[in-house]
Amino acid sequence: MTRDSERPTTGASRRKFIALTGTAGAMALAGCSGTSGDDTTTEGGNNDGNSDSDDSNNGGSGSTQPLTADGSSTVYPITSQAGSLWNGNAPASDGEYWGSSDESSVPGWDDIQTDKNMADYWAGLYGFEPSGEEGTPPFYTSIGLNHTGVGLTKLEKGQVDIGDASAPVSAEFPDRSESELEPFTDHIVAVDAQPIVVSREIYDAGVEKLTLSQLQQIYRGEIQNWSELGGPDTEIQAVGRAEGSGTDTSFRANVLGDPDADMGGTDVRKGQNQQVAALVENSDNAIAYIALAFVEEDGPVAPLALEIEGTTYTYGDNLGSLDYPLSRALHCYTWDGTSKKEAAFIRMILHEYGQKMFVEPANYLTLTDEERQKQLDKLPEPTN
Repeated sequence: MTRDSERPTTGASRRKFIALTGTAGAMALAGCSGTSGDDTTTEGGNNDGNSDSDDSNNGGSGSTQPLTADGSSTVYPITSQAGSLWNGNAPASDGEYWGSSDESSVPGWDDIQTDKNMADYWAGLYGFEPSGEEGTPPFYTSIGLNHTGVGLTKLEKGQVDIGDASAPVSAEFPDRSESELEPFTDHIVAVDAQPIVVSREIYDAGVEKLTLSQLQQIYRGEIQNWSELGGPDTEIQAVGRAEGSGTDTSFRANVLGDPDADMGGTDVRKGQNQQVAALVENSDNAIAYIALAFVEEDGPVAPLALEIEGTTYTYGDNLGSLDYPLSRALHCYTWDGTSKKEAAFIRMILHEYGQKMFVEPANYLTLTDEERQKQLDKLPEPTN
């Protein structure tokens, strides 16, 4: 088991490319972040029942079990990129992903100023010693790809250290009492704006904006043809995320007013944002809700403007603002507190370095300074 027993209560374009390609690009860089494409809970490969040594500080390759995470495909671009660079453990002379050089300096470096390798620095804040091998971190990370419900279930069962979630646990498990949800320890790491997208053919045919009421009617099955919205005479293919997905839960809550609202107009569901994007791209009549990280203004899936209570939210303008009603927090949950290992990784993401290296390149909103400090205050204090 990877859970720790001790739980105290410029390279910008390249960075963006790695954050968005995630599985291929980031794994090629570091070679150790794992992915899982299924939508079912399975036994974690690192769950060997030995939690006593998870926060061990005896150095050397293999002395500490990997930090594992799984869950939301929305949060995945953040934690996958963070995990990949952690595994690469770049030296302070790197200049693009860590440290500084004559050519460049990474975000937040003025506040860090260390001669340690990247993972050595963050893990060292909590007493982990360097491995002693060049490019090898004090412990590796393994980041899985699923959806929120799977990640939170695996977290509860002790199969992963971190459950990535794009909806609060209270919305994912609405039938549970407050005491039952208490062990889920919440760490907000970013904000997503959740745009509405359509197939490029629909957008080019003139459907560039919907009202909130029209969107509700589509997913309730009350509007079924694009001609009713000024588009071509073709049936609407309404694409939804898998039930249990945080993106689906947030959509129901934000658009239909209830995380358990009926969505009888949904024609097909997919477990991951990547699958939704591919389906919309390869269709000529689809509409979907998706994470902001998977949308580009002139990309193969077209973001719609959305009119809500007299305000029109447009991609590239105000759709990515905190005022956008479909905005939602992105979470990294830990179980029953936060271990030193988990704290080291999450602290890196919450630092200005992580916000600008992992959150911003994925097109998500970084946390305000006030919110970022609030989240940092939840973590155990560094021991070094």
